[in-house]
Amino acid sequence: MQLYFMLVRRVPPVPSPVLLEVCDLLTGRGFDVSSGIAEEMLVRSDRLTPTHDLYILKSHTELSLSLAGILHSQGAVMLNPYPSCIATQDKIVASRRLYAAGVPTPRCWVTNDLSLLEPVVAERPLLIKPYRGHRGMGIHIVNDPTDLAVLPRHNVPVLIQEFIPGNGEDIKVYVVGDEVFAVSKPFSADSFTRPGRPYPVSSALRAIALRCGKAFGLGLYGLDVIEGPNGPVVVDLNYFPGYKGVPDVAPLIAQYIEDYANGRVALHSPDPLAAPFFTNGCYPTALEDFTETRKAIS
Repeated sequence: MQLYFMLVRRVPPVPSPVLLEVCDLLTGRGFDVSSGIAEEMLVRSDRLTPTHDLYILKSHTELSLSLAGILHSQGAVMLNPYPSCIATQDKIVASRRLYAAGVPTPRCWVTNDLSLLEPVVAERPLLIKPYRGHRGMGIHIVNDPTDLAVLPRHNVPVLIQEFIPGNGEDIKVYVVGDEVFAVSKPFSADSFTRPGRPYPVSSALRAIALRCGKAFGLGLYGLDVIEGPNGPVVVDLNYFPGYKGVPDVAPLIAQYIEDYANGRVALHSPDPLAAPFFTNGCYPTALEDFTETRKAIS
């Protein structure tokens, strides 16, 4: 069986130890494993057809997603599924789907005229991020209208979130199927390169993580969590993260990929027009409702 990993250029430019181990394990189990970085290839997009049994989408770049879209339209089997990755990649779409799923998330706004945020930021700090950003790039915290006035203008759509006060630590939650792990590390511009320290996964945090996966049809994914005043709040979601700091995770990832390739597990992107996933059939309306949300999903 032929597997193809669609990879992204790494920063710093060194191979991922976790991914190297995953590929070695899969090769040892008889899989023919190959990989490529879209930005370093010349591809005939008009002739592109699937040539592998399973494509593992590890890249978030626009070019990789476009090529994945072509392969998906030609019937390629992909992990995570292409529709799930597209929904996850768009933070504006993802924020609404998480809310509909009953996941504790910040209040969110979108606009192309940031001056319209003046009455909002006068009441609460805001966090502004590119709608398809990664690794903390382009994120700004706005505390008042003065900060808003000097904010650099974005040339892409942005998602505006209510800023959730925390303790300065990033909580990275990583999921492989139904296995949930977490690490904590101080937030910084290069914190994505650091492994972090093990963080306890409570029953509430595990339930939130698995609910995210169900809402998007993901099997290998991660979420960024802030421990806010009312408990854990999900501020971001991504597919196939790096799993930095998770001990002995490569065998679990390899086993999940093997099971997916052989049809022993399946993922389906939920219908966005279907009924909400929230267990009691209603939506939380504000941060004050998060406590009730946590009760419902724990």
